[in-house]
Amino acid sequence: MAELPELVKDLAYILIVAGIVTIVFKRLKQPLVLGYLVAGFLVGPNMPYTYSVVDHQDIENWASIGVMFTLFSLGLDFSFKKILKMGAAPFIATITIVFCMMTLGVLTGYVFGWSKMNCIFLGGMLAMSSTTIIYKAFDDLGLRQQNFAGLVMSVLILEDILAIVMMVMLSAIASGEGASGGDIVMSILRIVFFLVLWFIVGILVLPQFLRMVRNLINSETLLIVSLGLCCLMAVISTKVGFSSAFGAFVMGSILAETIEAEKIIKLVEPVKNLFGAIFFVSVGMLVKPSVLVEFAGPIITLVLLIIIGQALFGTMGFLFSGQTLKSAMRCGFSMAQIGEFSFIIATLGLGLGVISGFLYPVVVAVSVITTFLTPYMMKAALPAYNLLERHLPKSWIDRFNRVTISGSTTESETGRWRSLLTAMAIDTVVYSILSAAVIALMLLAVLPLLEGCMAQSWARLLCGVLTVGSISPFLRSIVMKHNNGEDFKALWLENRINQPSLIFTIVVRIAIAVAFVFYVCHYLFSFSTAVLIFVGVAAVVIMMQSKVLKLRSIKLEEIFLKNLNSRDIEEVVSGQRKPHFSEKLLDRNIHIADFEVPADSMWAGKSLMQLELRKKYGVHVSSILRANRRYNIPEGDSVLFPGDRLQVIGSDDQLTLFGKALAGEVFGEDLEMEKREMKLRRMVIAANSSFVGKTIQESGIRHDYNCMIVGIEEGEEQLSAVKPSHELAEGDILWVVGEEDDLKKLIQ
Repeated sequence: MAELPELVKDLAYILIVAGIVTIVFKRLKQPLVLGYLVAGFLVGPNMPYTYSVVDHQDIENWASIGVMFTLFSLGLDFSFKKILKMGAAPFIATITIVFCMMTLGVLTGYVFGWSKMNCIFLGGMLAMSSTTIIYKAFDDLGLRQQNFAGLVMSVLILEDILAIVMMVMLSAIASGEGASGGDIVMSILRIVFFLVLWFIVGILVLPQFLRMVRNLINSETLLIVSLGLCCLMAVISTKVGFSSAFGAFVMGSILAETIEAEKIIKLVEPVKNLFGAIFFVSVGMLVKPSVLVEFAGPIITLVLLIIIGQALFGTMGFLFSGQTLKSAMRCGFSMAQIGEFSFIIATLGLGLGVISGFLYPVVVAVSVITTFLTPYMMKAALPAYNLLERHLPKSWIDRFNRVTISGSTTESETGRWRSLLTAMAIDTVVYSILSAAVIALMLLAVLPLLEGCMAQSWARLLCGVLTVGSISPFLRSIVMKHNNGEDFKALWLENRINQPSLIFTIVVRIAIAVAFVFYVCHYLFSFSTAVLIFVGVAAVVIMMQSKVLKLRSIKLEEIFLKNLNSRDIEEVVSGQRKPHFSEKLLDRNIHIADFEVPADSMWAGKSLMQLELRKKYGVHVSSILRANRRYNIPEGDSVLFPGDRLQVIGSDDQLTLFGKALAGEVFGEDLEMEKREMKLRRMVIAANSSFVGKTIQESGIRHDYNCMIVGIEEGEEQLSAVKPSHELAEGDILWVVGEEDDLKKLIQ
C-alpha cells in the first residue's frame, strides 16, 4: 500500500487538534479565532511536547488560499452602493481612527528602536480592528440590534477596505516602488484605475452571464464557477502587480451585486471556514514562547496602546462624525482590539521578507489579550460615560454632543454646480478608464495579430478603425452626457454668467475625447500633428451627431444599471431590505431591527395577541417576512412560525429586551428522546373493555391516550381503514400507533 503524503497527515493532525480546541473554546464562549491560534501553537514546531507538522511549505500554501477565500467572502458581504449611501459620518470616523492609530503604531515602533519597515507594518496592524471578534462580542452580549452597533459595523467595513488598499501600498513600499511621494501617488492611481475597470467590466459581464445560464446552474456548478472566478481574478491581480487577496476581494465585491450573491455566500462559507481555519492555525504555528517572554514589555505596551488609543481616538472619530458623546464612547470602546487583518498584514510582511520574525508572535499575543478584553471594554463604555457625566461640567457634555464636521447643503446655485461638476468628473474618469483599457487591449494584443495576417499598413488602418469604433460610445458619453440634464439647464437659464462656464465644461470634455483619438492615430500613423488633431476633432464631431452611438451608449448604461441594481430589486421583491422610513426613526431615539424566530421557539404557533409584545417589551412588529412573502402591519391574530423574520421598531433597551426573550424562550433539548419513539401494537377488544359499544371518536383513544388506530384486522394480513363513527365490539383487533408509555396505558 502506498504511503500517504506528509501533507495529508499534517492536515489530519491540524484539523483534529483544531476541532478539539475550538470545541473547548466554544464551551468557554470565546471566539473560534483564538482556538485556531492555540491549535496552531500546539501543532507547531515551538511546542516541544506534541507532534509537529512536517510539511510547512504546503501548509503555508494552503494558508495563502485561506487568505484569498477569506477576502473573497469579505467582498461578497461588501457593496459599493452601501458604502456610498452611508454618507460622510462613517468615512470621517474611519479616517480619524486609522490615521491616529497608524501614527501611534509607527511612533511606538521607533521608541522601541525597531526598523523602519517594522514600524510601518506595526502601524498598519494596530489600525485594523477585528470585524469577526466584534461581531461575535455584540452577539454574545445581545448588542447587535442596538443602533451604535450598526455604526461600528459600518466603520469596520470601511476599515477592511482601507486594509486592502493598505496591503497594496505596503507591498509597493516594501519592494522599493513606493519610496517617493510621486511613486506612492502613481501606485494609488494604478489601484483606482484597475479597481474601476474591473468593477465596471465585471458588472457589465458577470450578471448577464449568470442570468443566461441560470437554468443550467445548480448549487454545485455555482460554487465551482464562483471559486473559479475568484481564482481567475487573483491570477489577473498578481499579473498587474497586486496581491492575489486584492483580486479575490474585487471579484467578491462584483459578485455581491448579482442576484446570486446570497446563494454564493452560503455555498462559499464552508470552503472559507476550512481554509480560513488552516490560515489561523498557521499563524499560531509561528508563536514562540521565548519571543513572548523576551518581548513581554512591548506586548503589554501595545495592549495598553490599543485599549487606550482605540477608546480615545475611536470616541473622537465618532464624535467628529456627528454622534453624541454616549454613542461615540460605546462605539470607540467596542473597537479596542486587533484581529484577522493584522495577521494578514503580518503575513504579507513576512512573505516579502521586510519585517523581523519577532513581530509576528508579538502581534498574535497582543491580539489574543485584546480579544479577551473586548467584552469587558464594551461593558465599560457606559460606566465610563456616566463617570464623565458626573465629573465634567454640563456645558462640556453639551459641547461634546454638538461636535460635528459634517454639515448639510441646501439646493442652491452652488449646490447645483457642485452636483453637476461631480457627476461630470465621475463620468469622465470612468469612461476614460474604459477607453484607455480598450486602447491598450487593441494596440498591445489585437494589432500584432492583424500584422501577422495582412500587410502592416492595412493592419494599422483596420486596428485604428476598430479601436476608435470601440471607444466611440465612451467618448460620446464623456462629451454629451449631462448637457441636457436638469442641473445644466437650470444653471443655463438661471443666470447668463453661468453660460460661458458651462460652455467651457463642454470644450474641456471635447478636448479629452479628441486626445484619445489623437493618441490612437499618433501611435498607428506618422502624419503631422495638425492632421491628427483635425482627424480627432472630426471623429468627435461625428460621434456627437451619431444617433446610433447615442442609442448604444444608452443601452450600455441601462445594462450596467440593471445589473448593478439587480440584487436590490431582488431584495425588494423578497422583502429583505429595511423600509426607507427606518432612517427617520433614528432622530427619535428609536430604530428598526430584524429578528429571526428560532426553529425551537416557544413563540412559534402563537399569535401576536397571545404574545403581547407591545405590553411586555414596548416594541411594535411592523412586518413579518416569511419565505418570499412580506406581511406588513400584521394583525393581532397573525401567527408566528419558525424561521419568520420580524422587523421590530423600538429603542435600544426595548429591542435588547425583546431579542433576549426571543432567543431565550425556546424548547430545551429533549433528554428522553428514546422514549419518544413511535411503535405499533396489536390490541384486542375484550368483553369487559370500556371501549365496547363506543365509536372510535367516543373512545378517546386519540385524545385521552395520545394514540392512533391504524386499522382493524380482518382476516390474515389484511387491515381495513376505519371511520371515526365505527362502533367498537368485542373481539375487534386494532392496530394502534403511539409512544411506548401511552400504548401501555391504553392496552392495560
